[in-house]
Amino acid sequence: MRTRPAGIGNVNADWMGSLPSKLSAMPLKYLAVPGSHDSFTFWVDVHAPVGPDQKAYVKYLVTMFSVLAKKVMVKWSMTQNLTFREQLDAGIRYFDLRVSSKPSEPGSEIYFIHGLFGHKVRDGLLEINSFLGRHKKEVVFLDFNHYYAMDAEHHVYLIHMLQQVFGSRLCSDCAVENITLNFLWEKKYQVIVFYHHPSAQGIPVMWPGNKIPAPWANTTEPNKLIQFLETTLKERNKQGSFHVTQAILTPTVNTVAKGLVWGLRDYLVERNLPVIMSWVQTQRPGKDGVNIITSDFVELTDFANIVIKLNNVLLSESECKPR
Repeated sequence: MRTRPAGIGNVNADWMGSLPSKLSAMPLKYLAVPGSHDSFTFWVDVHAPVGPDQKAYVKYLVTMFSVLAKKVMVKWSMTQNLTFREQLDAGIRYFDLRVSSKPSEPGSEIYFIHGLFGHKVRDGLLEINSFLGRHKKEVVFLDFNHYYAMDAEHHVYLIHMLQQVFGSRLCSDCAVENITLNFLWEKKYQVIVFYHHPSAQGIPVMWPGNKIPAPWANTTEPNKLIQFLETTLKERNKQGSFHVTQAILTPTVNTVAKGLVWGLRDYLVERNLPVIMSWVQTQRPGKDGVNIITSDFVELTDFANIVIKLNNVLLSESECKPR
């Protein structure tokens, strides 16, 4: 049986439902919400073929050096250690989701993917839905932003699956400024799905991707990352969208070559987390501030707690306003 990493519990399982009324009445676009990057990579299938999201040279290397190449890929594909349930219990409420069919497999089954195939999407959605059934005031953002080897039939299958699993918990697309926790609780909505593909146009419970921009720094250097995050926050849309601050570093081919045997966590993430988290702790939510913040390996620091506590700034601000 898989053991839960030390220090991870369900301390934040009901953090949204526990917010003061001043915050539950604010638009969600102004609250600080912890999220995870490549949320599903806590398990990947080393026995399946390399995913269609990979470049040709990676597929060639795996063909030539199958077992060794896949071991390296696991080290650099996994960005999370916690399962969906563990992330939810820890307070994560935004999930970054990339999906694919298996080109060699008959039927329309869809899998999570990041270099290597992960679990079936349906299994992950059922796990999330089970949590929501136990925690009626918690709300999740599901951001389906990359699709691979999927034709029209696959998209129909996935959209139907989302409707089937979550049913009346799905929030219909509307003005972002209207989305408060109070509104969602009243309607018994708990899931906001963003579907970055034309297949979802005209389906009310599938929100368009342009309502959740997530600027990507694409750098290995923490100082460049912070500079990028600050610039994109200043340029954040005033109306009509949420905002994702991706507090993540992205390895290059050169990075992977240098840190081949260590992997993403040991070579890139752990050594730079203190600088990144120091920046996160200085942020403020609200107008022109942070909204959703994502991280790799969310259990390595007190990430979710740190982000959730940023909302206290909004309380002190509202208390200081003249009556």
